[in-house]
Formats: sequence, C-alpha cells, structure tokens
Amino acid sequence: MAREMQKNTMFIEQNTGDYENGDPQKNLDDDGREKRTGTWVTASAHIITAVIGSGVLSLAWAIAQLGWVVGPAVLIAFSFITYFTSTLLADCYRAPDPVHGKRNYTYMDVVRAYLGGRKVQLCGLAQYANLLGVTIGYTITASISMVAVKRSNCFHKHGHHVKCQTSNNPFMIIFACIQIVLSQIPNFHKLSWLSILAAVMSFTYASIGLGLSIAKAASGGEHVRTSLTGVQVGVDVSGSEKVWRTFQAIGDIAFAYAYSTVLIEIQGYMKIPMDHPYIWWTLKTRTTDSIGFLYDTIKASPPENKSMKRASGVGVTTTTLFYVLCGIVGYAAFGNDAPGNFLTGFGFYEPFWLIDFANVCIAVHLIGAYQVFAQPLFGFVESLCARHYPDNKFITREHAMDVPFCGVYYLNFFRLVWRTAYVIVTAVLAMIFPFFNDFLGLIGAGSFWPLTVYFPIEMHIAQAKIPKYSFRWVCLKILSWVCLIISLIAAAGSVEGLIQSLKTYKPFQTRNEE
Repeated sequence: MAREMQKNTMFIEQNTGDYENGDPQKNLDDDGREKRTGTWVTASAHIITAVIGSGVLSLAWAIAQLGWVVGPAVLIAFSFITYFTSTLLADCYRAPDPVHGKRNYTYMDVVRAYLGGRKVQLCGLAQYANLLGVTIGYTITASISMVAVKRSNCFHKHGHHVKCQTSNNPFMIIFACIQIVLSQIPNFHKLSWLSILAAVMSFTYASIGLGLSIAKAASGGEHVRTSLTGVQVGVDVSGSEKVWRTFQAIGDIAFAYAYSTVLIEIQGYMKIPMDHPYIWWTLKTRTTDSIGFLYDTIKASPPENKSMKRASGVGVTTTTLFYVLCGIVGYAAFGNDAPGNFLTGFGFYEPFWLIDFANVCIAVHLIGAYQVFAQPLFGFVESLCARHYPDNKFITREHAMDVPFCGVYYLNFFRLVWRTAYVIVTAVLAMIFPFFNDFLGLIGAGSFWPLTVYFPIEMHIAQAKIPKYSFRWVCLKILSWVCLIISLIAAAGSVEGLIQSLKTYKPFQTRNEE
C-alpha cells in the first residue's frame, strides 16, 4: 500500500526534519509548499534554454524569403510582441491580485481563473493540437537529420556532385521504434537524464550552425546573391511563390518564438507526477531531488511578476540576438539559395565530421523533446479513460514484472497499446507530410496567436477591468486581431507549401531544400 501511495500521489510529502531551526513555517510559501528560491537570473536562464531549439534551423531560409529589411524587422517585431504579452501573462500568475492573489500553477489554471467557461476548453484544445503537431514535426526533423548524416558521409566519400539520395521513411521508422520503447516508461521523471541531454544538444547544434555560417560568410569563396527584398521574382521564384513563401517564413519565425506558455510554470512551483497533462512546459526548467522534480522557480520577494518581467526582458533579448545572428549570418552565407534547414540542406559539406555531429545532436535532442511533448497527451488520455472506466481491468490494472538490472516494471496493457498506436500514427503522418519548413510554419501559425497573444490579452483585460471600447481596450484588441491575421496568412502559406510539396514529393528520395 505504501508503494502504491508513493506511486500515485499528486504531491510529495514534506519531511519536517529537513527544515531549518525546526520551524516548518519559515520554509514554506503562502500556499504551503516549499519556499521558492529562484530569481530573475535563474528564470532568464530557463527561458533562454526552453526557447532555443529546432526553430533556429529554419531562420536563414526565412530571412532569405523576406530579405535584409523585412526579415530582421519581423524577428524584432515578434520579439516585442512576445515580450509584451509575456509581461501581461506574468501579472496573471496570481489571481485576482498580481501580487497577493492565489497562485495558478499551469497555463490552463490561469485561463480558468480569469476567463473560465468554454475558453478553458479552447485553451486545452489549442495546447493539445500543438502537442500533436510538434510530435509529428519532430519525427520529420529527426529523420531528416539522420538522413543528413548518411548523405554527408556519401558526399565526403564520392564527391559533392553525387546525388546521394536516401529515403526518409526508414529513418522515421527507426525514430518511431525508439519512441515506442521510451513511451512505455510510466513515470516521466525516469527520463530526466534524457531531457538534460536534449537541452545540451539543442545549444550544441545551434552553435555549430552559427559557427559554420560565420566561417562560410567570412571565407568569401563563393558568390552568393542577397537583396533587400529576399528571393527575387522571376529569378528565384514566381510571383505567387514569393507571396506564399513570405507567409510561410512568418510562420517559421512564429514557431521560433513560441515560448509564452512556459512562463507560468517557471513562475510557479510544482511537485507533481510526471504524467501530468501540462508537464511539457517545464522542458529544461527542472532539477531533481530524491523523489520527484523540484522546479527552480521564483521566490515571492520581490513579487514574482516583477522578477518574471525582468527575466522575460533578458530572455527575449538574448534569444532575439541569437536568432538575428543565425538568420542574418545564415542569409549572408547562403544568400537567396539558403536551405530550409541550414544543417541538413547541405549548404555545408566540410568538415563532414562536424556536420555529422551537429545532425546527431539534432536527432538526440528531438528523441528527448518528442517525449516531453508526447507525455502530456499520454497522461491526459490515460487519466480520462481511467475516470470514465474505473472498473475496466484492461485500462487500470498494472502487472508487475521483474526486469533484470532495472528492478520492477509495471506493465499496463492499455498504456502499451495506446502509446504505441500514437507513435505509429504520428510516424505515418510524418511520412505523408515529410516537409520541414511547411510543417514548422503551420505549427507556429497555429499556436502563436491563441497561446502567445489572445489569452494573455484577454486575461489582462479581465484582471485590470479595462472598460470596453476605451482607448487601451481598443489598442489591445487591435494587437490581438493583427496577430490573428498574421497567424492566418502564415497558416495559409504553410498549407500552400504542404500542397505544393506533396505534388512534387517522391517517397523514396530526399529533397535537397530540406
């Protein structure tokens, strides 16, 4: 019974012997949980680590579509919007008062506290749809990186003129097999080492890509075409292609800035089971203790919202500088021919071992990231089925199995079937739509407006009780509607890109632009 309680408990018991001076109250915050010790410095580090990822790979291509003027301007505009809405969201961590109100521990808790009703369901729908899209996108990106390693070695051995074409599908199957095994681990905290490794990998490949771009641009060995407006109509693309690619590039940049949903979890504090539906937001924001995860988050004094606003400023500024460097230097290195993924599109051939290492880093990062994004869906469906069918042994029964050198493993047949089926479905969808830039743009367009703009603005209006049709209300609504229009045209560009890619797609060949 003790083991079962420990396994299923929502919160971790507090050991009063661990408190200083024998007084538990001195070590507790106002919600009865352990005192938070994080500062704006640690929060800034969490934000930077959580944001920089696979989105950076497409920025050179995005700048190539937009040009020297519009490209950096769009990057900076997205950074300002993200920072502004993040400050609004920081004030909503507590409700109704931003300093002394009740704490909310997840994004949906905040939406429930300020908006309630159907908007909570819409928030959940947006989040889970985003999770599904990201897992499909990560399957695509990981397979492309695996293929790139094989092609890099082929180019090195046979010369750059050889096509070295390889199908992505076998590598998607390999990636799916790895995910099927990892998905059967019932407690997500057992994968902590994988997430830490994934964080290191994301910084590594992003830095390698930036370094190779700088080296290529500085060498001046090959003439590249760049322009103020990006790819040229009649030379690189047709008029309609220019429009659709511009929209898609905006979606790719939006994907790179999808960070606001991580803010509440950094600002809050949780000790929860790792299959909680919203655990994915805390990617790269955790340390381990002897039982569960302790989220190194912001202490109550100074007020959390002030610390988080400062952290958001530092985090967004640092990330934007890195993104602008990657985008601008990448465009300077490749010009209008910038590949969709500047590490797998073979703008670089040498040193081949460094390119191989960078692509291995991408694959390892996405193996871990896939689980971080899939586990919330797993937990949501499993808890929902357990509530609706509590007497169904197929769903609820755990079968203890002794695994050599690993201890006792609890096998649940429903978990085995459901999680395996999910991984297979995402792999099949990735095989049908194996297009890196198009899919990233679609995910970015679909998640940016609702999660980064709409809900923070609506909650701020509700919290501040801003009068309807007042100047401030109108300005906030205009910002929300403008971002909605931007998201819609970015989604349209990505869908058009998917359609055009499908028309020319050959299942057993890789596409050079990827």
